Formats: sequence, structure tokens, C-alpha cells
Amino acid sequence: MTRMSERLVSSSVSGDDDRFDRLFRPSRFDDYVGQRKHVDNLKIFVEAARRRGEPLDHTLLCGPPGLGKTTLAYILAKEMGVQVHSTSGPALEHKGALAGLLTKLEPGDVLFIDEIHRLNMAVEESLYPAIEDFEIDIVTGDGAFASSLKLALKPFCLVGATTRTGLLSAPLLSRFGYVMRLDYYPVEELVAIVERSAGLFGVPLDGSGALEMARRSRGTPRIANRLLRRVRDFAEVLGTGRIDEAIARTAAERLEIDGSGLDTMDRRLLSVIVDDYDGGPVGLDTLAAAMSEARDTIEDVYEPYLLQQGFLGRTPRGRVATRKAYQLLGKPVPASRSAAQPDLFDPE
Repeated sequence: MTRMSERLVSSSVSGDDDRFDRLFRPSRFDDYVGQRKHVDNLKIFVEAARRRGEPLDHTLLCGPPGLGKTTLAYILAKEMGVQVHSTSGPALEHKGALAGLLTKLEPGDVLFIDEIHRLNMAVEESLYPAIEDFEIDIVTGDGAFASSLKLALKPFCLVGATTRTGLLSAPLLSRFGYVMRLDYYPVEELVAIVERSAGLFGVPLDGSGALEMARRSRGTPRIANRLLRRVRDFAEVLGTGRIDEAIARTAAERLEIDGSGLDTMDRRLLSVIVDDYDGGPVGLDTLAAAMSEARDTIEDVYEPYLLQQGFLGRTPRGRVATRKAYQLLGKPVPASRSAAQPDLFDPE
């Protein structure tokens, strides 16, 4: 069975992706494609902070994986002319790890915490005075001999990234000066990303080939770049080395990625709901057990794109397959289902 880590259209990061992400990653706003409204705002915030000689305000980047949150964190540091210090929520296991990281920061530096929603509570509470007052409490000694010292920190900018904004505590969320939610990319922006990456790769690419890959990339730059690497292999072995529409389509069909960017696991999830549970509603835990996947994998990896594209619906009782899901699977929508969930089965 295909596992989530083996899926070409998974937006999670593999070791191979990390190496290529660094190759493709733009370092300036002018090279960054998409999210134009947010990027224009960030340019103003960066310029204002530079003119005042202050660190950038604390910024939260949220949205599905693979949309460029890490890239933007590095661009912010580059545009501010400072260093970025990168870590993740699970890596900060105790207060000492956080204190060691904070004391290394120079004035204006960017502290980037990926998966910030996974900070444990003790570390999160230690972070509050650091981002509000630029100081941290250090406890020395044990028991009756313990004492607390306030250590001043150099002013810095915290950039947090999360795929689960709802899991952030209200006190932490309120301390960010700017919250930016990244959206899935339209096809035309993904075409520009594929063309840029192909140029960095030195791969000959037709506009029609770029469009074919962009259509199947689930609105996600990371998936578009991953697909480009695989299509390049097909072009070199089965073609002339140039990526055109025909070779891009052939590669996608061989990889079982359809024109909507759905793969076998997406179709299996929808099929389980339609065939095994009469279209739903089906609870998330039941669905995870039927798919032999973790609940978080279903919720974080599969669902966002299926919901955004209208293949899946959420109800108080569970997940429901929509009209588009029935059409994708080539199955008629039962009249009883349309009557039971009219909001999900309205005629197009």
C-alpha cells in the first residue's frame, strides 16, 4: 500500500526535498512568486522597520505545508540584513534549549520556529517575556537554594510557522503583530514557479509542459518542484530531454496523478467514504482506521486540498463526499444523499 511518505503529491518534507528546496528557494521578495497581497505588506513592514532601526514585528505564517512559509522567513531576514536562526517546536524540549537559542541572537535577528503549535507549555510560557520585553528568566540552583535571574536579550523578531493555527494558545497568538495566512497558488503562478525552477535546473521546458505540471500540483509550490524533478526523469529516458505537454501528461499518468492533482490515496479516501460509508458522514477516527493512517495525517495532509477543491465536506457528524467526489469516481449521486445534504449537493 502507498504510504503518505511515498506520495509524490504529499506536501510534507523529505530529506531529498530539503536539498532541492534550498536550490529553488528565492532569497529576495522580487524573486518570490505568489501571495502578492501579503508580500506587498511585508515589504512595507520591512522598510518601515529598517528606517526606524528596529527589529521587524513578530510575525506568524500559517497555512498548509509546502506554500513557502520557511522561504518567507529566510527572505525576511535577508531583506532586513540580519541572520536567521531556525528551529522547530518539537526541538525545543525544555527551557534551557530556548534560553541557549535566545542568548545567541544579535540585535534584529530573526528567530524562526517551525511547527510553533507543537511547543510544550513550559517552553511557550518562557517565550512570552522574551517576545514581549526581550528578557528571559533563568533559574539557578535547586530546591531551597534556587533563585531566578532576569537576563536581558537583544531585540529580535520571532517568525512562527504553523499548519494548525487552531492549536495555538490565545496568549501566544495575541503576541504576534502580523498574522499571515498563505493560500493555495493559482495555476498561472505555479507555471511561473515551474519555469523558474526548470531554469535553475537547466531543463528545457515548453509552456504547455509547465501548464500541465502546474495543473496537477495541488496549488502547492513544493509539489510542483517535486513533480518537475520526476517529469525530468521521464523526459530524459522516454523523450528528448525537453519537457512538453505530452511527456508531462505521460509522466503524470504513470505516477497516477490526475488532472485535479489527486493521486491514488486521495481517490481511495473518497472511495472509502462513498463505497464503505454510503457517502458519509463518517467520523475522522473511523476514516483514519479504515485508511490505516494517523488521524493527524488525514486532517493535515489529505483533507485541506480536498476541502478547498470541494471534493469533501465537513458536518457536525463527520466527513461527507460531495457531488464532485461522486463525479470524480464515476458514480451517480444517490437521491437520498442529495436530500440529506442539500448544501453539499446543490446542482452546479
